[in-house]
Amino acid sequence: MSEVPEGVEIELYRRATEAVVGRTISGVEANDDWFLKGGVTAREVTEAVVGQRIDTARRKGKLLVLDLSNGVRLGLRFGMTGRPIVDSVMAIDDLEYASNTYKPEWDRFELSFAEGGDLKIQDPRRLGGVELDPDEDALGVDAFGTTLGDLRRRVLVGEVALKARLLDQKRLAGVGNLIADEVLWRAGLDPARAAGGLIEAEEQKLHRHLRKVFGDFLANGGSHTGRLQPARVRGGHCPKDGSELLRREIGGRTTYSCPAHQV
Repeated sequence: MSEVPEGVEIELYRRATEAVVGRTISGVEANDDWFLKGGVTAREVTEAVVGQRIDTARRKGKLLVLDLSNGVRLGLRFGMTGRPIVDSVMAIDDLEYASNTYKPEWDRFELSFAEGGDLKIQDPRRLGGVELDPDEDALGVDAFGTTLGDLRRRVLVGEVALKARLLDQKRLAGVGNLIADEVLWRAGLDPARAAGGLIEAEEQKLHRHLRKVFGDFLANGGSHTGRLQPARVRGGHCPKDGSELLRREIGGRTTYSCPAHQV
């Protein structure tokens, strides 16, 4: 099972959430204590955000941050099955590996606004969470704005498997299982190779495809829209050359790759 939403989904969520930028928070529904992270209580969240204007909706990796007019940062995480609902409109209709049925009991957190409308987080499996002033420094550089130099310094070092490095959110924030497999498949790189073992041309190819995959997935509606995705099943075959895909566990995640062209 893949870890979605990934950075692509969170960017789509950020764009949807821009609709509430400029609005003033008038109320909070935070009845699920499990969903509030960092030891914060519903009362503390309410006191921190009610009466404040949302100035910015931004993303770092898989973290969505709402910057408020009093300087408080409200961090929203969506786990594998969460998504925002803005003014009764689901940010993504079809989320891979999650139920696409709306149920009110799956609403875990809600902001209402003085100007009207609301922002809800719907999360069937309660794998996401809300926190005040999240530690953004714990995340690496955002994967989809990273430079080749950042990639070389943070990811392409050491003997750890290349895919494991790509999935390390402390080094490179925003890459999940589907994105990693697609990028490496397009770049023709074996996910089990040592991260520090690439030659310059391979490093450049990896960087180029990382940026390209993010753009393609955004345009097509999510991380499940990759060319490799339909073949990521037992016995699946490479869409490029027809070879039966290898299925392995790398970096703790189920990994599909082509033994013929990924070297």
